[in-house]
This record gives sequence, structure tokens and C-alpha cells, in this order.
Amino acid sequence: MTATPLPSGSLRATSLNAGRRAKELEALAGGEVVDVLVIGGGVTGAGTALDAASRGLSVALVEAHDLAFGTSRWSSKLVHGGLRYLAHGEVGLAHESAVERGLLMTRTAPHLVRALPQLIPLHARTRSGGGISRASESVLHAGLLAGDALRRAARTPSSVLPGPRRVPIAEAVALAPGLRRAGLRGGLLSFDGQLVDDARLVVTLARTAAGFGARILTRVRAVSVTGDGAQVRDELTGASFDIRAKAVVNAAGVWADQVVDGVRLRPSRGSHLVLSAADLGITGTALTVPVPGERNRYVLVLPQADGRVYLGLTDEPVSSPVPDVPEVPESDVDFLLGVASSVLERPIGREHVIGSFAGMRPLIDSADAKTADISRKHAVLTSRDGVVTVVGGKLTTYRRMAADAVDAVARQRDLHCGESRTTRIPLVGSAPAAYLSIVDAPATLVARYGAEAPRINALTEFDGELAEEVAAGVSAAEVVWSVRHEGALNADDVLDRRTRVGLVPADRAAAKDGVESLVRRALEGV
Repeated sequence: MTATPLPSGSLRATSLNAGRRAKELEALAGGEVVDVLVIGGGVTGAGTALDAASRGLSVALVEAHDLAFGTSRWSSKLVHGGLRYLAHGEVGLAHESAVERGLLMTRTAPHLVRALPQLIPLHARTRSGGGISRASESVLHAGLLAGDALRRAARTPSSVLPGPRRVPIAEAVALAPGLRRAGLRGGLLSFDGQLVDDARLVVTLARTAAGFGARILTRVRAVSVTGDGAQVRDELTGASFDIRAKAVVNAAGVWADQVVDGVRLRPSRGSHLVLSAADLGITGTALTVPVPGERNRYVLVLPQADGRVYLGLTDEPVSSPVPDVPEVPESDVDFLLGVASSVLERPIGREHVIGSFAGMRPLIDSADAKTADISRKHAVLTSRDGVVTVVGGKLTTYRRMAADAVDAVARQRDLHCGESRTTRIPLVGSAPAAYLSIVDAPATLVARYGAEAPRINALTEFDGELAEEVAAGVSAAEVVWSVRHEGALNADDVLDRRTRVGLVPADRAAAKDGVESLVRRALEGV
């Protein structure tokens, strides 16, 4: 099956910026009717905009804040193959997840997803309940083999995701030098997908949708929503107007129940800590650490390309109202540090925490079940006045969620648009790994921008000042690029979503003045 390129292929077609935003808002405020209005600029909303636009439908997406402002930037940055769902007996969901992972890694976004080695350290059982027994080791190994069967069923080649295997003590320590040696008898090694950045996936989806003509409008709040449109407010000017549409998709995630009545959610908080890889002795290989006393529950130690490590995650119910930016409670900090320290040579404490973040999962209400046990299946619901809501699910399966939502509105509103095409559409910057390996640009840029990396690099050659770093590993050129082409409207958009400098408060504070100056200059030229 061949990939479908964007209709124009030009940078201008996919660029999001303040000038384009103003023109498209003016057209919609003037009464232009779109086929599909999407509420929400997270991964599901951006995916829905791309699915609909690539079918030939006219699309507008409105987001009250910025792209990836909510849950979509607070994930573990993993593209799961569905192994967790197998443990809960959800074979269909597990297969769906493996298929979507394979599509991202081989066809639609190979520039944004890499194979991440994951090690389950095998320490002897302790009186306190830590470690893994021989019997549990056999069960875990069987589970990894089942996960590899999913990979094969999804036709993801082993050259992309190698199969699992047992590793001896020496190899386990070589893979994760920070492991505690005492009681270690080796490890179980497997591979899964890891995003370079979840927020970058959302921005890339939005830009790809824009290349098919979708209007991607951030800082536009849906004040009231009906089946044929919404009253919206431009958060930059305060101006209010109506957007008319033949169909409306509510993809507001954990806030979906605030958009329409009748949606019942049970939000769950997933907390992460940000640490230095040097402090943990964990670099290229992630650790999967069983939680003592729990079945099928793990803490993940996830190394990042920038020298940070994300330690997560929790699964705790949260009552309404859901905050715009959740905070990590002290109890989650203690829990995560304690579990991770149980397998490390040098225990980690609060003094090692350099940042934290928490996301809210938009789980569908399921009676009295614990949030950790609620299915991650998605649902497509239709309100009395015709608004279609897509909710639940996981980041990995965003494409399937989007396709189901567009199928629903197409049937409901008799929109003649054919079937979803997104399995064949490479996202902006996508290219085969062989090509990316020879792209003439720094490897750090290629990892974040794929085939577009030479364009960002060219900015530094044109203007030497843009080659200077605003933060470790982030150049001034990337700030300018984010304003001109990725829809960033202020410094927060750059620090917290186009880059992830903001995950470490100290780094954010050091970079903010310089980024604000660059954003002002870039906006003047848009």
C-alpha cells in the first residue's frame, strides 16, 4: 500500500501562523459554512481534522488554548503495542493498538517514533514484597512473547521492533548501569515505541490537516455547541461570533462533558517526575518496575534523548472540576520515587526531582471499577441535537478514534466523503529511516523535525544569531520556526509545547526572556 502525499507538498500549505489564523477566522465569522467543526486541539481533535480534511471535507478546528494544551502533552510519550490490554483480556483492543503502533513507526510518522528498549530487572524476592519470583518471571516472559505475537500479527517487522528475550546479569547492567546489583539475576528485554514528543505529534497532525485545507484555530473557545455549529470567542480579541457547520465533533478529551450534556467521565490522574539521567544511571534503556503488592501494575523509568528521565506513572481517580494544568500531589511523588528506588543502586529522593507533570485520562465512567481497571476502549456518542463526541481511548489509537468519529458524522449528516485515508498519509516531515539517516542537518533537528530539519538548519546559516541556543539543545531558529510554521502565538506555546523546555522550571525561567524577544520579532514578520 503506497502513501498518499499532501496535495501541494509545499511548506506554505502546511504552515500555521498568526496571519493564516486571522484570515481564516475572518472567513468563518463572515458566515462561511464548513462540513465539520472539531472542538478540541489535542491528538484526537487534530487527528479528526486530518481524517475529515483528507476525505475532501471542509474542516474547522477550534481550541480554547493551544495545540496539545491538555492531556496530549502529559503522556508517557509511549506508543504502546497493547501488551497491557492483553493482561486484562482485551484482545481486540490489544491488536488495534499494535496495528496503530506499526502504522506510526513504519508509514505515517517514522520520524517521530523510535524503538525503545525496555528492561524488566529480575531481582530476587524480598520480605517486603519487592523483586520477582521465578514463577512471576515465567508469566512475564510469556506475556512479552504474546506481545511479540501481536507485533507479528500487525505486520510490524522485527527490524523496526525486535523480539523479546532474557538477558544475563552482565547485559542487564550494561543496558542500565544504574541497576542495583544485589539480588539481580538478569532481566527481560523487550521493545516498544517511543515518541520524541507527544505535543510534537499533535502539532504535526494539525499541520498535515492544514495541508489538506483544514482551518486550525487556536485561542478560539467554543462557548456553546449545537449539532450545526458553535458560538465561539476569540480569546485574543474578545470578539464573539458563530461558526456554522453541517456536523460537529466534540474531541475535548477530559473536558468533553463540559461541551455537551450526557457524557459521563471518570478522569484519572497520571503523574510523572522529571529527573536527570546522570543521577539515575539510566540512559538508553527504559526500566519497567513492578509495583510491590500489585498485579499488572508497573512504574516506568523512561530515558529521553535530551538527558532527562521521566518517571511515571500513577492512576488515581480525580473529581471534577478538572484543572487546565493538573499538579502532581506529594503522595504521587513519594510513591514513584519509592518504587523506582527499589531497583536502583543509588536510591533517588526529592532532591533529584527537577520537574513534574500530570495528565488527566478521559476514561468513560464504568460503575465502581478502579480507574486502573477501566477499559481504554474509545466510544463515539451522539447527543440529542446531533453533536458527535469521541472520548476514551489512548494516544496510540488516536487515528482509529478519529476515523470512527468522522464515519459517524458522515453517516449522520449524509456527508459523501468515502472511507478514511489516514493509514496512507505520511505526516509532515515523515520519511523512511534510510532517508532520515542521510538528511543534511544536525541529528537533534532530524529527531524532532524529520525531513524538514534542513529548513530549520538553513535559518541558522542565513542568520548566525539563530544558531545560538535559547536552552540546552534548542536553538533560536526553532523558536522562529515555531511561530512562522507551527502556530505558536506566544512564548508559552514555544516553551511548553513546541519544545519541552518548560518541563524543568529552572530551564524555563532561564530561557523565557530570550524566547519572548524572539517570538515578538517573529510575529512582526508573519
